[in-house]
Amino acid sequence: MEKLIIEGGCPLEGEVRITGAKNAVLGLIPAAILCGCVNTIDNVPNIKDVHKIVGILEKLGASILQKDDVLTIDTRNSISYDCSPYQDETGKMRASYYLLGALLGRYHKAIVPLPGGCNIGDRPIDQHIKGFKALGAKVVIEHGQVKMEAEHLVGANIYLDVVSVGATINIMLAAVLAEGTTVIENVAKEPHIVDVANFLNLMGANVKGAGTDTIRIRGVDHLHGCSYSVVPDQITTGTYMMAAAATGGNVLLHNVIPRHMEALSAKLREMGATVVEEAGGLRVIGNGHLKGVAVKTLPYPGFPTDLQQPMAVLMTIAEGNSVIIESIFENRFKYAEELRKMGANIVVNGRIANITGVPGLSATHIAATDLRAGAAMVIAGLVADGETTISNVHYIDRGYENLEENIRSLGGKIRRIQTAD
Repeated sequence: MEKLIIEGGCPLEGEVRITGAKNAVLGLIPAAILCGCVNTIDNVPNIKDVHKIVGILEKLGASILQKDDVLTIDTRNSISYDCSPYQDETGKMRASYYLLGALLGRYHKAIVPLPGGCNIGDRPIDQHIKGFKALGAKVVIEHGQVKMEAEHLVGANIYLDVVSVGATINIMLAAVLAEGTTVIENVAKEPHIVDVANFLNLMGANVKGAGTDTIRIRGVDHLHGCSYSVVPDQITTGTYMMAAAATGGNVLLHNVIPRHMEALSAKLREMGATVVEEAGGLRVIGNGHLKGVAVKTLPYPGFPTDLQQPMAVLMTIAEGNSVIIESIFENRFKYAEELRKMGANIVVNGRIANITGVPGLSATHIAATDLRAGAAMVIAGLVADGETTISNVHYIDRGYENLEENIRSLGGKIRRIQTAD
């Protein structure tokens, strides 16, 4: 088992480059199946979730070469539509469900085990299945697997009952090679939705409206290979922004899209931090004296649910009272108990957390309860008095590249150790 040891009290200062978006690339890699050709994707983050989805595609028959942050994906050979032999691999990551849309789009059939991922609440795939059925697929769920088959995929009008990033991407993947026109309404608008749509269009698809409430897809006969660069990671950007504000630091973030960060930037400014755009990127300066705020998580362009856990750390040391309303997932406050061990004053009632700021957090042994909670624990360690030990580091490795190296380059004191337990 690996653990992180953090000695708190050091303001983060310097510059850091943000990697490509995890949530985008996990949709782009399965999308490469659709063209049956060679695609090159760069700005790919070196994280465990990418390694997992690459491993699954290779077992299905794809040839993939990875050099630095560039992936070359060759799907010219036949790719198996049956993922059932790899249930252990697909069951460990949520994004494996994108294989459903990609395989259905190319082969008109797919068998994919139900996905795993972080336990942050109920995450059904009913909207995905609704879309696949509307396109003409017959869908059966049995023995923990989703089995689909369609004689033809035909465009349809699809209204999502709830805004779902996964369903939006999956239906897009299945529809780009369908006959006729597909209209998907009440779709998600996150940056990685737009990124997947741009990638599909570069391969020859006809996808319009990504980033709005309605996406229109006119099916094409075939796709071709392309070269594409992944959008910067919105959540990684936000994590370093909050780490700078929490520690009273001064950090310049490169390879960012400030427009994607507007919801967080507004809250950090409200708390008293400085957030300014510069020619080189986005600079965040903490004033060492944060003020309490209220946050409600919402689909993009609202405040991201993936950033509420790190934001809670800032609230624990902010003056006055703060409130988080979690409107996306019903089980995303499990990390609160870990922060209480450090002296935080957090009261959780259902989807609402009331946080009263304390003068400071005290170091102790804590655990990451999921990926984004892991990022929150790292920020908590950076601001705590003393030496904090964080276990369950594998969660953090799923989504953050070179986290320790980046923090050390900014002046933070963090190291990774191997333990026997």
